[in-house]
Amino acid sequence: MESSTHFFSGTPGWTMALALATIVAYLVPALGAQRMSENHARLGMRAAWVLHLLTIAAGLIAAPARFGFAPALSMTAWLMLTMYAIEQQLYPKMRAVGVLSMLGALAVLLSQIFPGKPMAVHASAWLPLHLALGIASYGLCAAAVVHAGLMSRAERRMRSATNDENGMPLLMLERLTFRFVTAGFALLTATLLAGWLFGESLYGRAWHWDHKTVFSLLAWFAFAGLLIGRSRFGLRGRHAVHLIYTGAALLLLAYAGSRFVLEVFMLGRMS
Repeated sequence: MESSTHFFSGTPGWTMALALATIVAYLVPALGAQRMSENHARLGMRAAWVLHLLTIAAGLIAAPARFGFAPALSMTAWLMLTMYAIEQQLYPKMRAVGVLSMLGALAVLLSQIFPGKPMAVHASAWLPLHLALGIASYGLCAAAVVHAGLMSRAERRMRSATNDENGMPLLMLERLTFRFVTAGFALLTATLLAGWLFGESLYGRAWHWDHKTVFSLLAWFAFAGLLIGRSRFGLRGRHAVHLIYTGAALLLLAYAGSRFVLEVFMLGRMS
C-alpha cells in the first residue's frame, strides 16, 4: 500500500486541477494540429505554456518543495516549448507543434504521478542555481534533439526531391541545431564544474564517482567530440545527428534515468 499512496501524496486538489487543465490544453493542439488553423494552434500552445509554468511554480512553492526525475523532465519540456515559441516568431516556417505538445502533456502527467522527494531543509542556498544550470542544459540539449530530428526529416525530403513549402531550409536547421548544442554544452560544463568545485557545500559531500557523474561526463565527451569534429573536420549530417542523440541519451540517464530507478523501482521494492 505504501507505493500506491506515494503517487499524488500531499498534492493539493487545486494543483491537480491545474495540472489536468495543462494536459488538456496540450492535447488540443497535439491531436488537432492538422485540423486547426495556424492561429488557433498557436493560441492553444500559448495557453498550455502558461498553465505549464503555473503548474511548475505550484510544485516549487509547495511545502515541502519536491524534486525528482519527473519534475526535471517537466521543466525541460517547458524550456523546450519556450525556445520553440521564440523561434516560431523568428522562423514562422518552424513546425513541431504536435510532437512538442504531446511531450509537454506527458511531462506534466509524469510530474504529477512521480512528484519526487522533499528537498532537504538544510540544503545550500546555491543548490537552486546549480539545479537551474542542469535543467537549462537539459532543455537546450533536448531542443537540439528536436532540431536534429527536423534536420533529418528535411534531409530525407531533399534526397527524395519532395517539395516541402512549410519546412525550414536544411542549412538553417543545421545552424540552429548546433547553436543549441553549443549553448547546452557550455551550461553542462558549468554544471559539472560547479559540482566538482562546490560539491561539498551544495550536497554536503565532495565530488565522487557515481552513475550520475559517469553518465554526465560521457555526455560531455559526446558533445565535445561533436563540436570538435564539426570545427576541425566538418562533421555534419547523419553522423552528427547520431552523436547528438547519443549525448542527449547519456545526459538523460545521468539524472532523470537514475532518479527514475530510485523513485520508481526502489520504491516498489520497499513496499
